[in-house]
Amino acid sequence: MKNYLELSAEVQQAKKEGKAIVALESTIISHGMPYPQNVQTAREVEQIVRDNGAVPATIAIIGGKIKIGLTDEELEVFGKSSGVAKVSRRDLAQIIATKQLGATTVASTMICADLADIKIFVTGGIGGVHKGAETTMDISADLEELAQTDVAVICAGAKSILDLALTLEYLETKGVPVIGYKTEYLPAFYTRTSEHRLSFSTDSVDVIAEILKTKWELNLKGGAVIANPIPEEYAMDESYINKIIDHAIKEAEEKHIIGKENTPFLLKKIKELTGGKSLDANIALVKHNAKVGSQLSVSFYNKTR
Repeated sequence: MKNYLELSAEVQQAKKEGKAIVALESTIISHGMPYPQNVQTAREVEQIVRDNGAVPATIAIIGGKIKIGLTDEELEVFGKSSGVAKVSRRDLAQIIATKQLGATTVASTMICADLADIKIFVTGGIGGVHKGAETTMDISADLEELAQTDVAVICAGAKSILDLALTLEYLETKGVPVIGYKTEYLPAFYTRTSEHRLSFSTDSVDVIAEILKTKWELNLKGGAVIANPIPEEYAMDESYINKIIDHAIKEAEEKHIIGKENTPFLLKKIKELTGGKSLDANIALVKHNAKVGSQLSVSFYNKTR
């Protein structure tokens, strides 16, 4: 197993010194934002992690290896390259075996973080149950991964292009805790709230760290969702963004865009229809998640070392 993992010098040093580490995905670089904003955001997010006492580990597949932590040069490669594979659980072995460039999604980043014994992972928003999934069966692999892999995911809730009610039902069935951080309602990515009340919320990262420690000490398999709302100044009006999302979903249906191409298409279309405001919101919420996730990682490490 170790033959497939390659830790950056910074991550190796963090392991040696026993520092808290935060996993970061690479799909947001290759498929979530245009160049050069993607690389700039990735570097800024990594710096936020450092500024809050943890070490960043951006994860990607390069040359048959799972890279745990990327150099500046590797970040540039991912930001500029076209045709980088979007890698979920299904694709992981294939992309490694064929030595392709692969950007990790939430699901595959969780797998790779777990292999590297990193328990805290920061992203923008998780995937979930797509609208109309009762007929299409379009359900993100992120949810199944959360059910079986012991990594906590700090996010701004589930992407608002999804069916949030069914996403929460799925997570409940799989026994995945969804913990609101400074919110009693599930945030919906671009907006701070939704109509869906959460079963538990807290204003303390220390409480969340204690819950995670207890969960895994009880051998309760699977991860947890830490729902952290987008900062208020970047949040979008709910009725405004929902109309745009509905328009984007309708266009995707008309063009028969399904599967792993669906989310990138929708996010690009939403950016276009909002005049770039949705991208600004996306960057802001990722940075906010990095701050909270780093604080959580430090607290969790202090409780478990």
